[in-house]
Amino acid sequence: MNIKIPLGWLQLVQQKLRFVIAVAGIGFIVLLMFIQLGFQDALFSSATALHQKLHGDLFLVSSQYKSLTAIQSFSRTRLYQTLGFDGVDSVSSIYLQFAKLKNPVSGEKYSIYVIGFDPGKSVLDIPEVQQNLDKLKISDVMLFDRDARPEFGPIAELFKQGNIEQPIEIFPFDAVKGYRVRVGGLFSLGPSFGVDGNLIVSDSTFLRINPNSRPVEKIDMGVIKLKDGADIKQVLVNLKANLPKDVKIFTRQEFIDFEKQYWSVRTPIGFILNLMLIMASVVGVVIVYQILYSNIATQFIAYATLKAIGYANGYLLNVVFQQALILALLGYIPGFIVSIGLYDFAMKATKLPIMMTNNNALLVLISTVLICITSGALAINKLRSADPADSF
Repeated sequence: MNIKIPLGWLQLVQQKLRFVIAVAGIGFIVLLMFIQLGFQDALFSSATALHQKLHGDLFLVSSQYKSLTAIQSFSRTRLYQTLGFDGVDSVSSIYLQFAKLKNPVSGEKYSIYVIGFDPGKSVLDIPEVQQNLDKLKISDVMLFDRDARPEFGPIAELFKQGNIEQPIEIFPFDAVKGYRVRVGGLFSLGPSFGVDGNLIVSDSTFLRINPNSRPVEKIDMGVIKLKDGADIKQVLVNLKANLPKDVKIFTRQEFIDFEKQYWSVRTPIGFILNLMLIMASVVGVVIVYQILYSNIATQFIAYATLKAIGYANGYLLNVVFQQALILALLGYIPGFIVSIGLYDFAMKATKLPIMMTNNNALLVLISTVLICITSGALAINKLRSADPADSF
């Protein structure tokens, strides 16, 4: 049985070193795209981790709200006013603020995100938090984020070993004297690009930690739960139409999308990640174009000879596109494998959720093929001008 080997493949492997370098170059472009997409996904996933865990249907924030890291307080009265609307079942207040946590080993202070709420109401859909709500009802008890970055010290390890009996100090940013709290349990939420770690306390403990930072009636987020069978869209329309304009009301998905929009458009890191993804694609087109153009120049006499014996331009163009597709697929494989290893390394180093997803794997594959096909389309201009007479 005769096996027809594509001419494009034979031309590519004729010079093996150049072929290996070409595949490595495309693999590097694939790696760049995976890294950019991985960090972009980690940016959005970590920034909206708290949003995903909120136990409610609608969410109330200040009209000046930009993101969780640039929170603006508003009057708790606005949240209570929603109880007068049809379909609203219950409401809960959440306090959010950065403070400085003192490393119990080194004594250094680092910024941490403090989440406070009434432990009598469930506002976070995190099993470990649900199990420790009774502990939060005790004054000056906190739950510590075991996935926080290591600069806070071995708090989680010491707690699991039962060796953390002394209180840990938390300092408001405008204070030199710390407030002592005890670790009552652990939970997992993880850091983000704007937050190094989290801790959870009761609303009363939160206000004692930050005695001078705000009036008691000022909250940072309101969680609204609707009655069974209530039309969430209709309730949302009614609330938006009748509440004063000093607050914003979101569904969960709207809240998540708003946060993603902030990090994508309004922050330097979002702009840089988007720009680098575009640049990786442009550089990929240039690199693959140079590879294909160089190969066409090397094989120019062979192409001219094929035209002389009757092969049309369409056949020759098909050969170039064969090469583009082969390079795309072979370059994708090492780029994909190396990316998985780098994702794992970066996730352990940063504790950000940098993971390979099926969507990203497919997106980069399609992008790589399009980049190579585009480069092939640009490179075939020289091939169209191949004149058999010039070769003899």
